[in-house]
Amino acid sequence: MTPHVTFRQLPVFVCVAQDGTVIAAARRLSLSQSATSQSLADFERQLGVDLFERLGRRLRLNDLGRSLLPRAERLLDGMAEFIAAAEEPEGGLRGTLMVSASTTIGTYLLPPLAGNFCNEHSEVDLRLRLRNTSDVITDLLHFDADIGLIEGVCHESRLVSQAWHKDKMVIICSPGHALAQKKQLDDADLDQAAWILREPGSGTRDVFESAVLHHVERLQVRMELSQSEAIKQSVKAGFGLGCLSYLSVVGELQRGELVALESKLTLSRSFSLVWHPERYRSPLWQAFKVFLLDDGNFPYANIHY
Repeated sequence: MTPHVTFRQLPVFVCVAQDGTVIAAARRLSLSQSATSQSLADFERQLGVDLFERLGRRLRLNDLGRSLLPRAERLLDGMAEFIAAAEEPEGGLRGTLMVSASTTIGTYLLPPLAGNFCNEHSEVDLRLRLRNTSDVITDLLHFDADIGLIEGVCHESRLVSQAWHKDKMVIICSPGHALAQKKQLDDADLDQAAWILREPGSGTRDVFESAVLHHVERLQVRMELSQSEAIKQSVKAGFGLGCLSYLSVVGELQRGELVALESKLTLSRSFSLVWHPERYRSPLWQAFKVFLLDDGNFPYANIHY
């Protein structure tokens, strides 16, 4: 006889598997603890198998449960897409998508991408928020954004991320700086220089510090600024060295307003797409993600580092 499993039971199974307790799952699903526990018990009974190991109040997936969890998640995603398709019988994309992006991406990459996407889909409203990387993560965790774009790697285990595009950061100075003519900075140069950097929590700052602190015991930070443009202006004025995405300084480098300095530091990184696995991923969400991942849509594909 075919098991009588319902779609009401699947979210209970998935939430208990992700959260580890019936209490946490019940809170997330806005159900009572008893209703959640009963639904999970019915789910296992209908299937005729145990999916969890019981460790006091905690429940841990057994081998069978771990193998079934991705299928359950795909079924839930498929149901959400089915419902969305029923609400959009003509197949056209419409609606609002909240996008939270870190500053470099939000300033230099996202505007042309968003504009081109909206030109293709006139009934779509993309709402963009420029944040630093840690704030983008917070937006996603609080369900204040549908998708995030950050610099570097996402270390938040509650979120899902996917590498997007490669980026390179460069150390910059003014043409009149004492180090402007040096072929390669050594550790003493890095240690003694005055630095103008992004604020803590910025992906640009995190990548730079991870690279430089293997060579320098303590950075001499003269200024912390929240905008790349402010850093560029301060570096142009000769107040110190900066480190920014190549995308943000390519124009100044080509015009000779700034100088790129070579060093032993590894300053390459990836931009990442990030989202909350429990956030509803509508057809609009799916279409925008596909659009972003299409290399043909990348606005600076002709830039060679």
